[in-house]
Amino acid sequence: MQQNPEMDYVGFWPRVGATLIDTLLLLIIIIPMLIAIYGRSYFLTDSLFRGPAHFMISCVMPPLVQLAFWITLSTTPGKMVIGAIIVDARTGGKPSAGQCVKRCLSAYLSALPFYLGFLWIARDARKQGWHDKIAGTVVIRRKTTAVPVALQ
Repeated sequence: MQQNPEMDYVGFWPRVGATLIDTLLLLIIIIPMLIAIYGRSYFLTDSLFRGPAHFMISCVMPPLVQLAFWITLSTTPGKMVIGAIIVDARTGGKPSAGQCVKRCLSAYLSALPFYLGFLWIARDARKQGWHDKIAGTVVIRRKTTAVPVALQ
């Protein structure tokens, strides 16, 4: 497929950085919530799940927050930091809510075989992971056209 000259596809390492930012921001919210519910002993247990609140806060809330950002803004805070947005791969426009949901769910498929679907971003011409390909999305930075100084 031909590359769109107006789009600069965002590669693997910038997207890793954006994901780390998003993860840190979520942890700033999640950890105090878990401590408020379970106390500081929460971190001393060997059990995988402490209860329904743990499951909801740790497993359900993060993808829902991410999905809300994708649907409303086509980006996340981490992607905002690197100037990236998620767009429809065919039109370059805002992805539909359905595409965002499909992207969110298919990210689990990208993670299953040793994160191969995410590593795919590093070798793909349009920097798409499997979740992007399944949802029909790409992560881009819009190329800006230079405006002559006299017109500014």
